Amino acid sequence: MYTNTTKDITITVSPMYLDEQSDPHEQHYVWAYTIRLENKGDHTVQLLNRYWHITDANGRVQEVRGAGVVGEQPVLQSGDNFQYTSGAALRTPSGIMTGTYEMTTEEGERFLIDIPVFSLDSPDQVKRPN
Repeated sequence: MYTNTTKDITITVSPMYLDEQSDPHEQHYVWAYTIRLENKGDHTVQLLNRYWHITDANGRVQEVRGAGVVGEQPVLQSGDNFQYTSGAALRTPSGIMTGTYEMTTEEGERFLIDIPVFSLDSPDQVKRPN
């Protein structure tokens, strides 16, 4: 589990390798990740946009931008939380993801919150001693 708090919004990420959807012989590795956003502040906020920076084990980068998450732009009042599950596929058995969510307050102030860097690891990953 990976956690980060920006401007009273806590994001927790739990990635999970999906063996049944992956095919290492075809260089196809799939993960699901569950994200929980918690509004620990005093103001209502809304998630407007997402940005993902995904890097595989060979250093190849994918960038994903779009409105909301899983077709929603959730509104979080003080004390509320929102959880969703999505997925990512790579051509390597490991990688990392990070990104940002663009949020807005009821007054229209926009700001970015950081999604914590999290690791995508599969059982096929070559383990190397430090």
